[in-house]
Amino acid sequence: EQVSSKESLMVYCGFDPTAESLHLGNLLGIIVLSWFQRCGHTPVALLGGATGRIGDPSGKSAERPVMDEDTIERNVKGIEKTLR
Repeated sequence: EQVSSKESLMVYCGFDPTAESLHLGNLLGIIVLSWFQRCGHTPVALLGGATGRIGDPSGKSAERPVMDEDTIERNVKGIEKTLR
């Protein structure tokens, strides 16, 4: 609490490019980033391609398929439009 009131923080939230658009589950991260921005801090939205390249390592019963580079790039561009 003391740090955030005395200096600007940089906060980040990561989004996986597993689809061309975000879903409802991403809304919380976006809301938190916007809250920090309104409080004078620097929000950073990270669009990572690693999960798309290696599949889903979360241990679910059915793993997400590995995506090719073109699909990942198309998904990143779609999500980027939403986050700007």
